[in-house]
Amino acid sequence: MTNYPTNVSNNQWQIMSKFLDLERSRKYDLREIVNAVFYLVKSGCQWRLLPGDFPKWQIVYYYFSTWKKYEIWEQIHEFLMETIREIAGKNEEPTAGIIDSQSVKSTLVSSKDKGFDAGKKVKGIKRHIIVDTMGLILAVVIQSASVQDRDGAISVIDKLKENWRKVTKIFADSGYAGKLIAIVKDKFKMELEIIKRNEPHVFKILPKRWIVERTFAWIDSNRS
Repeated sequence: MTNYPTNVSNNQWQIMSKFLDLERSRKYDLREIVNAVFYLVKSGCQWRLLPGDFPKWQIVYYYFSTWKKYEIWEQIHEFLMETIREIAGKNEEPTAGIIDSQSVKSTLVSSKDKGFDAGKKVKGIKRHIIVDTMGLILAVVIQSASVQDRDGAISVIDKLKENWRKVTKIFADSGYAGKLIAIVKDKFKMELEIIKRNEPHVFKILPKRWIVERTFAWIDSNRS
């Protein structure tokens, strides 16, 4: 097997393997399946274009879909989230989040939920995310780019509450102002705090807002 930069290290595999069934005898090593998935996510290649030294793409896709169906990826993500927060001296579960969206162009086969974001002049999809104060993703929902932030926020907050019930406050930009503040308070018993830009035409790093923007930059470093 080629030593790709995206291959999991021994320490990383030690953590991930705890969530996988390694007892069953298989033709393919599950570590190589994981390596193939990480290669695809980082490179952005199509499933059928996975390099030949990985297991067949159909096998890789089968395991990827199965782990997604049984929420194995989410379990690994939550474990890593809690571990990283604990190492940083924070509580395992966050109490505050930051919400934002990013409209991106979609490919011909990437998604059926395509639309046009008139404000960003982008035809494609919208990544709607909530992160903690370290920039780690708490919830993500993929929507049509045509969905307004105020409307799309409800589904991503719903997603947030499935796993992170201690979050009581969410920071947002002015795109989420208005009736949504009362809706979030009544439906989710949470506070939605709007961080406003005092000088509209002056570039300035806003408190909390830069954290979620940095997360989008992290996401953009991957091609899938």
